[in-house]
Amino acid sequence: MYQGQCSPEQIRGWVANRFYYQINIPLKDAAILANCQDINVRREWVQRILDHDGHASLQEDYGGIEAWLKLAEAVGLDRQEVLDQKYVLPGVRFAVDAYVNFARRANWQQAACSSLTELFAPEIHQSRLDTWPQHYPWIAKDGLTYFQQRLSQARRDVNHGLQITLDYFDTAEKQQQALEILQFKLDILWSMLDAMTMAYELERPPFHTVSKHLEYHKGLQL
Repeated sequence: MYQGQCSPEQIRGWVANRFYYQINIPLKDAAILANCQDINVRREWVQRILDHDGHASLQEDYGGIEAWLKLAEAVGLDRQEVLDQKYVLPGVRFAVDAYVNFARRANWQQAACSSLTELFAPEIHQSRLDTWPQHYPWIAKDGLTYFQQRLSQARRDVNHGLQITLDYFDTAEKQQQALEILQFKLDILWSMLDAMTMAYELERPPFHTVSKHLEYHKGLQL
């Protein structure tokens, strides 16, 4: 992606599938809040939900989900089809759902620890801002707002999540558990990428034709 080797279809597939991750981040964070008894943590953590959902009273602050929809439109996707999750691959859906379920069932410190994959987010977002205009000039620059927003937001979130993790995981046994939690989160992210690689790069059945033939469930709630 950063070397300009993705086709427009691959970029669109990534954007459409990552949207499912984006809309579930506030649900994950709400689960952490629901399990957290510390009022000071809740006061700070709730900002993550507002960052993604936006502020209804501030028209100019439309939040990360809306910013991602603008990215989707900039790469040539239909806004309503993205909202309808028309192109979300089953493997992506299962991986993201597993992450939200983990946040609901784990204690809030463990769930907060899982967010620390964001340690790498500012660098990743900056790479997109640096390379996409050069390699993918067909993507409108105003569609990159999400990446710009997350540069500062991710750094703030990491500082908070890291402090929670250092305070709670204060023994060798707990620190090993923290590493296992982070590996679980990486497994989630890699599972998403594996599903997209199979569909959009390797074009392996049965989901490589999902943009044309929707042969899988897309919204069943169990």
